[in-house]
Amino acid sequence: MIYSEKVMDHFTNPRNVGEIADADGIGEVGNAKCGDIMKMYIKVDGGVISDVKFKTFGCGAAIATSSMATELIKGKTIDEALKLTNRAVVEALEGLPPAKLHCSVLAEQAMKSAIADYYKKQGIDPAPIIGDIGECESCQGCN
Repeated sequence: MIYSEKVMDHFTNPRNVGEIADADGIGEVGNAKCGDIMKMYIKVDGGVISDVKFKTFGCGAAIATSSMATELIKGKTIDEALKLTNRAVVEALEGLPPAKLHCSVLAEQAMKSAIADYYKKQGIDPAPIIGDIGECESCQGCN
């Protein structure tokens, strides 16, 4: 498989890796078919995602998409972050091989799951705002 320089950069030098001990929202998603598991932590101040970290167990594309997703939502309002799509992650990485597109779906789902957790902790039902996060059905296997 051929990866763009951006994918390779985010894989070899991932941004925002780690945990946030007092996270306002934590989301974890995974796909049993390929073994990719993403956990995303967000800190929210005044409706803005002031910090975001991730931990990903998976292939290079899974790590790169997690890294890019955190870069794209850091400093954004929750509403702006919810507009992030897996396509935007792929475009920011200058493309992914078709068999790896599911990694960008997981990155989007991890971010939405963290925001859903944030809303639940605020006593707000996230379903009407975020909708169904669902499962990644497009995995064609990473290993």
